[in-house]
Amino acid sequence: MAIISISRGSYSRGVEVAEKVAERLGYTCLARDMLLKASEEYNIPEMMLVRAIEDPPSFFRRLTKSRARYVAYIKAALLRHFLADNIVYHGLAGHFFLQGVGHALKARVIADFEERVAIVVARDGVSEQEARDTLTKSDKARRQWGLSLYGIDPEDPSLYDTVIHVGKVGTDGAADMICTMVGQGPFETTPASQRAIEDLALAASVEAFIVEMDLDKQEMVVEAKDGEVVVRLKSLPRVRGGSSYSEFSAHYLDDLRRRLHKRSLGLPGIKGLEVELAEE
Repeated sequence: MAIISISRGSYSRGVEVAEKVAERLGYTCLARDMLLKASEEYNIPEMMLVRAIEDPPSFFRRLTKSRARYVAYIKAALLRHFLADNIVYHGLAGHFFLQGVGHALKARVIADFEERVAIVVARDGVSEQEARDTLTKSDKARRQWGLSLYGIDPEDPSLYDTVIHVGKVGTDGAADMICTMVGQGPFETTPASQRAIEDLALAASVEAFIVEMDLDKQEMVVEAKDGEVVVRLKSLPRVRGGSSYSEFSAHYLDDLRRRLHKRSLGLPGIKGLEVELAEE
């Protein structure tokens, strides 16, 4: 049992690889379905979620808070899906969200640029130059997405357990390689690795609540360990009125703790929630 996340460039035949891996292992193949679920759960148009993870940062330049909200919703929904195990996910963000999960195999499927150009020409009926322009723009947008949100280049091979050149081995060969790897001991689900994914999913759900409450997630660090959630504030809003800093600080933390506790009641696996001010 494992989670397989396949990162791919556009028109790199990564979807074919993912579908073949899922079929051979009897796993659920997941991609856009996850966005639909997040869209329904958080009452956000699906297209806005798609654009949040596919469009370059410039599109959301004036909607930074909105984009952060959409990505938080996607992350929470995706990690909840991963709790079920036996998943093959293909698309953006999986390799970012699964860092530190022992039973997650993170693969990158790549193809020669000219091979991708030929696929675009055949599928879309455009000229070779138009295909090159489309791919160049798409690749740049995906790279900017990772760098702007996480400071991580999605083309960095160190993010993955394996990088497979599909042009060399074909989609069947790539699927065989992934299936062989996931059958090895390091990718078996263990109690510790399952707790890790449960804690990641729990923290992501609380992060989604934070942005849903119109709070700045960038000013908070959310961590979960064995079901205990800690929200650490990097700073507090300015002191209002005649309150002293200590009085305001205590009141703000208590109010936030109460609101988050109420919102998080019923979350699977949650045992407690604390809010504190990070030490300077």
